[in-house]
Amino acid sequence: MGNSGQRTRAQIGEWIEHPRQQTIIIAVILFNAVTLGLETVPAVYQRTGGLLHLLDQIIIGIFVVEIGLKLIGSGLRFFRSAWNLFDFVIVAISLVPAASALSILRTLRVFRLLRLLNKVPRLRLIIEAMLQAIPSISWVLLMLVLVFYIFAVIGTTLFGPVFPEWFGDLGASAYTLFQVMTLESWSMGIARPVIEEFPYAFLFFIPFILVATFTMLNLFIAIIVNAMQSLHAAEEAENLSATVPLIPVAQVNDDLLVELRQLQARMARIEAALLSGEHRQRTADNGERGR
Repeated sequence: MGNSGQRTRAQIGEWIEHPRQQTIIIAVILFNAVTLGLETVPAVYQRTGGLLHLLDQIIIGIFVVEIGLKLIGSGLRFFRSAWNLFDFVIVAISLVPAASALSILRTLRVFRLLRLLNKVPRLRLIIEAMLQAIPSISWVLLMLVLVFYIFAVIGTTLFGPVFPEWFGDLGASAYTLFQVMTLESWSMGIARPVIEEFPYAFLFFIPFILVATFTMLNLFIAIIVNAMQSLHAAEEAENLSATVPLIPVAQVNDDLLVELRQLQARMARIEAALLSGEHRQRTADNGERGR
């Protein structure tokens, strides 16, 4: 009975994890994202609010059934997967009554779209590349913080007395520099007014833009692209190893030994043939001399 129950649970787990069922779930997630978007359009919601509410309940039911079948099929192993935990939390939030104070949390179901990242290989590659690049990006961020701190101190000291709104203290200067880094109204809005009062201020703004905007941004891009290339190369190597079977080292050594012995035997036959030819030639020469 126990083995039969475990076999049934395993079959349920395999059925719900089958690509066909998962494709249906992904389609439901996409459809749910559309319905959640339609609920935010007043004109559409006034006309089809009842239908959207009914579809919402059906979709929640599908999600609950999926989570339940996964729990039956996997047992406690269900909670070892981060994606399963994510789905469980989102579905639990979906069950919050619409009339409660926490009903706004029900819209967090739209985050289930992130499951597409785990289903689409190219999207998964991008996410893995970004995660792999986090250590290097952290050092770039540290460098950027140092650049911001240095220029914020300089800006506060030089321009603070005349432009307290932009450079009155360290925090205001850092926020102003962030706006300059994004190139949002930095010239007419900030740099030119400051340069009118301090003609040498271009020596402050131009180096900061070159370092913070162009250099750092290119560093971010280079790190992520390098991580993606590394993952792509590893994926290609894995696919190649899967398609081309690896030959055991022992078998390679045996094959080389057999070929070496065959080569030695062939060389011995060639040497014997050469010696035999020389012997016949000498015999023929001696016969000629005897005559």
